[in-house]
Amino acid sequence: MQLTDFDYHLPPERIAQHPIEPRDQSRLMVLNRKTETIEHRTFCDIIDYFEPGDTLVFNDTKVIPARLMGWKETTGAHIEVLLLKRLTGDEWEVLVKPGKKAKPGTVIKFGDELACEVLRGTDFGGRIVRFSYEGIFEEILDRLGEMPLPPYITEKLADKNRYQTVYAREEGSAAAPTAGLHFTTKLLDTLREKGVQCVFITLHVGLGTFRPVNVEEITDHHMHSEYYSISSEAAEVINLAKQEGRRVIAVGTTAVRTLETAAKNGRISSGSGWTDIFIYPGYEYQIINALITNFHLPKSTLLMLVSALASREFILRAYELAVAKEYRFFSFGDAMLIL
Repeated sequence: MQLTDFDYHLPPERIAQHPIEPRDQSRLMVLNRKTETIEHRTFCDIIDYFEPGDTLVFNDTKVIPARLMGWKETTGAHIEVLLLKRLTGDEWEVLVKPGKKAKPGTVIKFGDELACEVLRGTDFGGRIVRFSYEGIFEEILDRLGEMPLPPYITEKLADKNRYQTVYAREEGSAAAPTAGLHFTTKLLDTLREKGVQCVFITLHVGLGTFRPVNVEEITDHHMHSEYYSISSEAAEVINLAKQEGRRVIAVGTTAVRTLETAAKNGRISSGSGWTDIFIYPGYEYQIINALITNFHLPKSTLLMLVSALASREFILRAYELAVAKEYRFFSFGDAMLIL
């Protein structure tokens, strides 16, 4: 299967630069896989498509202010560092821009209280660095770091909490699980009142969100690993829903990847670990019955993932319609419900 099979034309003006308020007033495109029909609604209407006993699975990861603006100690040259994941202690895997200025041994300063030394490179073009500081790292990061908004969002975010879900609690992500940005606390309460179960698992979003597919044959692409965790309580609720034939609906592609990583014989196991699962057409889903997601970049692994749930042709037709009807795309954009 070729990379060009997942391309579509997206005018730049369709990329959302700011979030809708309130959160649940974004537009919602509803795709029915059985009938291959499409409806156009508002996100708060999503409750109409759920039934008592449905199980919604959310990713409760919390975005850290992972973008640090610094300078090279020896020359003063500007360097940007994006934290991806903590390895051990004060050693982190990061992306550095411009990378050619960050050779092993380079010291990058972020002010008087924080610096890092580049230890070595990684296979994907990133760096392993060791931070030095006085005080508590998390507090320093909160003061100096910026929210790691995707490069296609060029406008400054007035409220950094708007790039968090209302249920975010487990710190560690370099990017938000954006499908969840549409939910309000009130909408979650209304879902529970209807008898919908809300379950929380964790996947810390890392390099996979930022890394483009650079191979023409998609099966040659390798995903970067990301940390996930599923509690025994969450696994029990999800497995009971599957056993009783009730629907399991993932909120976002990160929830999908976590569930399918932990799946075996139609059940999931609790625990934690690292996943580099790559889902594309031909994959047979074990756990999820439906998916809430945002619109994704052309030629992206996320577009491939949703094309494995519905047909690629149906998904691309929906995307072309979304462009024509002026839906808002990507992180702060509108949502899609695939039933």
